[in-house]
Amino acid sequence: MSQPVPSGGIMAAPAWRPSPRAKLLWAVAGAVSWSIPLVAVLVWMFLDEDRRGWQGAALALVVLGVAISVGVVPFWRYAVHRWEITDEAVYTRTGWLTQESRVAPITRIQTVDTQRGPFERMLGLATVTVTTASSAGAVTIDALDLAVAEETVGRLTEIAARHRGDAT
Repeated sequence: MSQPVPSGGIMAAPAWRPSPRAKLLWAVAGAVSWSIPLVAVLVWMFLDEDRRGWQGAALALVVLGVAISVGVVPFWRYAVHRWEITDEAVYTRTGWLTQESRVAPITRIQTVDTQRGPFERMLGLATVTVTTASSAGAVTIDALDLAVAEETVGRLTEIAARHRGDAT
């Protein structure tokens, strides 16, 4: 499927979202990232009974951080994240506070990789990384169902082979 480009040259939003399980993946990652500050505050509260006001404030900040990281960020990221592959390019839009749209021409593709961290493996997800001859770095398509990721890698490989550019 090809995404239309409106007049003025600005690409419309890529068509596809990550897996719906991406929200759970991002919520778990957010919770894990706040586990060390939470444990640190709880240990401080256990060892030092003289600063309950400061400890309460610190605990409230950590709980607020957990609530935002688990209850808001995953849904916001899911609403923003999009990706699409055409015969000409790979399109992505990512972020939540700062959003980034990327277009990687097929002729610039050097490698296509799949990564699966422990939480991704548990949820049956994968991330596809498209390395290009760009100073902006690789284009990533996060939190795809494993079957979709494998199909995407195969499709990109087939399209890139047809173009036979030098990827520079």
